[in-house]
Amino acid sequence: MPDTTALNPSKERAFDNFERSYREFLEASDLTRPEKAARLASQIDLLSLTREGLSFLFRKSKELDQSDFFKDSAWNDPRKLVPGLVRGTMKAGHPSSSFEILSELRMLAYTRSGTSEITKEEAHSYLEEVVVHNLDLALKVTSEETRESFSERELKKAFNLFGFLVSEMDLKGITEKLSEEIQMICKQRPVVTEKVRSLLHLVGHKFDLKGNSSHEKRLLLYVNAVYGPSPETLKRPSNEDYARFLNKCKEQVLEKEAHAMGKSMGSTGLVSQYHAILLTYLLSHPKYEHLVPPCLNLNDRGIAEWNKHNDFLRPLMLETVGIYNAQCIYGLARMLGRNLLSRRPVRVGLENLRRIQINPQVENRILKSNHDNRGNVTAIQYLMGALIRVLGQPLGVGQGNNPTCQSARGISMWSQHAPAKLIDMVITVATKNNLVMRFENHDLVSNQLGKGLVEKLDYDLDGVSIVLVPHLDKIYNEMMRRASGRGEDPHKWVNPAMYGHWIQLGFASAYDYLTNSIVDFKGFLRIFYKSFHPEFNNGRQLSYPSPVGIIITSSSGEMVGFHAISLLRVDKSPGGELRAYFLNPNNEGRQDWGQEIKPTVHGNGEKHGESSLRFEHFASRVYAFHYNTLDVDPGLFVDDKVVGIVENLARQSWGKSYTWNQQTKLW
Repeated sequence: MPDTTALNPSKERAFDNFERSYREFLEASDLTRPEKAARLASQIDLLSLTREGLSFLFRKSKELDQSDFFKDSAWNDPRKLVPGLVRGTMKAGHPSSSFEILSELRMLAYTRSGTSEITKEEAHSYLEEVVVHNLDLALKVTSEETRESFSERELKKAFNLFGFLVSEMDLKGITEKLSEEIQMICKQRPVVTEKVRSLLHLVGHKFDLKGNSSHEKRLLLYVNAVYGPSPETLKRPSNEDYARFLNKCKEQVLEKEAHAMGKSMGSTGLVSQYHAILLTYLLSHPKYEHLVPPCLNLNDRGIAEWNKHNDFLRPLMLETVGIYNAQCIYGLARMLGRNLLSRRPVRVGLENLRRIQINPQVENRILKSNHDNRGNVTAIQYLMGALIRVLGQPLGVGQGNNPTCQSARGISMWSQHAPAKLIDMVITVATKNNLVMRFENHDLVSNQLGKGLVEKLDYDLDGVSIVLVPHLDKIYNEMMRRASGRGEDPHKWVNPAMYGHWIQLGFASAYDYLTNSIVDFKGFLRIFYKSFHPEFNNGRQLSYPSPVGIIITSSSGEMVGFHAISLLRVDKSPGGELRAYFLNPNNEGRQDWGQEIKPTVHGNGEKHGESSLRFEHFASRVYAFHYNTLDVDPGLFVDDKVVGIVENLARQSWGKSYTWNQQTKLW
């Protein structure tokens, strides 16, 4: 039995119930054994939901294997297990997922001692492949497909399992894959960095990185960005040592530290706790304030902004920046680079936010989302830091494991083009725990509305999203309800009302709500090309992000579901191909939509936070978009060959789920 002295009664009962079911299984006859195995699997299902339960199952796994628990199942022979099939059985749910979890724990146990059927090395190689095939689950970075295909319970079990495997394994064999994953996450410059920090903590403690290969050098770059971003921090393993050092060192050394910190942050998007110590030290000593710009890695615009507004910034930064709120330093640098403080409404909004009294319910949500708080950061400090990050990194806003791509898209849009409006919304909700938006001459008050799409909010979000999303979600859902039943896509009316005046009123949707079919897809594509393709729109560029509805497909091209993104720009990549660059609120970089359609987040001219696809590949997944009807030139013709290629991609993937109607629509 496990040591249950620190467990609550319900957990003690779970272990007792398992032991009882296990005894019954061992004592069962051949006739009753399948029934007893099913009951035992149910206990495994319950225990796999907690870390304590997994640790217990891990200790019991070899014994269970040797008791023939896997007999007559697909997991009976460990030599025949296929790493690529693990994900499918985890998706399938209980009992398959319960057998799978115990099988992985059994293999983990065999990495320690081996068996007559499989060696330690074989077991370890197998688990390495399993982790590589499921890096998103190991990292808790999920795609739209993952959220759609896993139930909430099975996703929790999967996260729990892979978190346990990663913590217990020697991960040297997947160094290259891990370095690619970390780079892909950081290239997007996400506002929320806790997941990649957890991974870097693991890498820093589990790997002996020598920098002998390109992927080890890459890992060292990111690990050092958090744990040793400058020459002197590498010599001083604690915050206290570094703080004492700063009080004694000369200006020349401080200058080197400031430049090193700024360069590290600029190249990775990650901020170290040491950086917060250095920045607050410089701000607290006026004679060193000239070192703040290199410490922040400011560009020319940022330096001019700092020089102009340093009296405003100094108290704001000293109030907000701390070792447990350090990541906001990067957002601040990007915010200065955007010249946002030169807008008086933004300065007034930030000043007003400093003085608010946060609603107790909102305060609890904010503190719950700050996983690395340790009681040292107040709700207002964390919210201010989160707002600075969102204002500096509008393309780094993500939806987390929530079905709220619409809300994330809105926060990103407002940060880009209506920052003062965003600040005012944050202040209103933070103080009143309520929000009012207008829809067709009616005030929608969030606290008077029913539920939105979110059943239970995932708290792996930035503080701004934690404050706003519960209210935006309900308002969006109510707008959609009111606009439904009109025979057209409700987004036609909801998007302009939700996001603001820059959303074009022209709207095209290939999906016909009345017949549940795809209508006049060729005509739909011609409007899309005339709106966004430079050869067919007289080279006109996008002035504002354009909300677009896309259909996500699996790696086999099958339809997964609908998704809300923002088309940011259409441009040629460094390689010369025309690409669509867009905000994907799920912050997922390793997607495969089938038919060789794979969005990228770097390497094809993407700015931080952008995803991109070849234009025709992007068009093949679009089902709805807004456009300016006056800008569509009727004299420009998009020929059948161009639209035919795109239509074929659509028909052979998500299009299989619908009837296609070729009747012409008057767009």
